[in-house]
Amino acid sequence: MELKLNRPICFFDLETTGIDVAKDRIVEISIFKVYPNGNKESKTWLVNPTIPIPATATAVHGISNEKVANEPTFKELAGQVHAMIKDADLAGFNSDRFDIPLLAEELLRAEVDFDMKNRVSVDVQTIFHKKEERTLSAAYKFYCNGNLDNAHSAEADTMATYEILKAQLDRYNDLENDMKSLSEFTTRKKSVDFAGFIALNAEGQEIFTFGKHKGALVDEVLDKEPGYFGWIQNAEFPLYTKKVLTGIKLRKLNNKFS
Repeated sequence: MELKLNRPICFFDLETTGIDVAKDRIVEISIFKVYPNGNKESKTWLVNPTIPIPATATAVHGISNEKVANEPTFKELAGQVHAMIKDADLAGFNSDRFDIPLLAEELLRAEVDFDMKNRVSVDVQTIFHKKEERTLSAAYKFYCNGNLDNAHSAEADTMATYEILKAQLDRYNDLENDMKSLSEFTTRKKSVDFAGFIALNAEGQEIFTFGKHKGALVDEVLDKEPGYFGWIQNAEFPLYTKKVLTGIKLRKLNNKFS
């Protein structure tokens, strides 16, 4: 089954120096873009992360410090990456919880103003976990009846994710072939920022999900404890979380003086 698209969608995968969204860096990125008319394009870049790649990470994806020593940094590639994804929805395997948050951090670090306001995301892993509870290699074997060669290669994982989503649509009649519907199905919780530090409660109001103000309304915390905003801005929170919190604060100020 081919995807029904109203706009392009970019399947992508990252190989990284680790799993800390705020601190780790991309060492490889592969993007496979599918257009509504059926056209497709694919690009893969090795990236110099500008920080050492731990041996534990190299053991997973096979990318060493030496391999990327002469490759461009993400800041040098950011314009090309953003140009490819700026008009598209996003999809990946565990992308909502890791790849999109880390990509957002890298883009913001490179001074590219990235957000998800006018796009949706489809996390193929969530469909898989809700339906079958498996890993990417097992998902490929289960849905596509084949072995995933070169697992933990960004390009191989990206193409496998694309093939799996198409096979999932063939298998599950209750899944709509529509990116907005798939995005809603794969959304685990109503996070406002990617990392889940700020979420929406049942009334659609922003709340903190951590620390001493867990469950409290963001607006109320900013009123009662103005220094909390500054603490978050100066602590090691993801840049996107800081951006979202700044947006909430500016909205409050605009409402106050409007």
